[in-house]
Amino acid sequence: MVAPDPVDARLLAMIAEMGRAAVHEVAARLGMDPREAATRLITLSGSGLPLLVGVECDPNGIRKALANSVAWGSYTGPAQGTASGPYPPPGSVRGTPSGPYPPHPGPQGPPSQPFPAQPQSGPVPVPEPMSTWGPPQSAGWARGDQQPAPRSRTGKIGSTLETEGLEGARFTIQLVEVVDPADFLFTAAGYKLADGERAVVVHTELANIGTVPFNALPDMYLVLMTNTGETVSKAPVSLSSRPPHKIGVQPGETAGGHTVYVLPENVTVTSVRWSSRPETDLNTLVWTVDD
Repeated sequence: MVAPDPVDARLLAMIAEMGRAAVHEVAARLGMDPREAATRLITLSGSGLPLLVGVECDPNGIRKALANSVAWGSYTGPAQGTASGPYPPPGSVRGTPSGPYPPHPGPQGPPSQPFPAQPQSGPVPVPEPMSTWGPPQSAGWARGDQQPAPRSRTGKIGSTLETEGLEGARFTIQLVEVVDPADFLFTAAGYKLADGERAVVVHTELANIGTVPFNALPDMYLVLMTNTGETVSKAPVSLSSRPPHKIGVQPGETAGGHTVYVLPENVTVTSVRWSSRPETDLNTLVWTVDD
């Protein structure tokens, strides 16, 4: 077996510590894209390591999702223009070369059986709007007959907004304060800004109002939106006078923290955006920042 590259080594160390966990939870703890983490784990599993990458689901919910999707036509394979076949070995993070991987040993269980075609009678059903599916991994996924009442996902500084996490946790997030500029806090902590830069500090509080623990870092995907249409991600620093967030908030608990950003001093912050994943979805929260 070829020794794994540093990113794979971090993944294996985390898996060894956790024992059993969802892929997106492992990715969240390491600050990785869940898709890259999944690809790397599948490749490592095929290299002979005692590692099983599986899928867990609600069988009835999946069957309902399949039934609701019949009107959209039978699935005929990958989308046009997309090549099928095994994925190549994943690349490394930040240019770290990834070592060669041994070939995948192939399927270990019996081949899957196709679903039998269901006889159709009468007129073809009219497709339902895509909104009945709900966002993936949310309470509305595959439950078009039980859509939750819409909640406000936008507010201003001081507003408390409610949303859901990837594992079903229900919580509220309050944007308590935006300190802009926060150069004095940044330099007081021993850091130095380059010419033309300024620091911004955002204070948020997360309250877990459900029964499922929130196991991620609350501000992992908390970004600033600017008047140039760009997003500014958090800086890898923490201030002693403004404690950072910690991973995990248990049901019934409220935890606060401060996130530091460094951006050009001539750029205006227009809003603060929170998401549970790198890309936005229906659970994304946005607070506008007044001039």
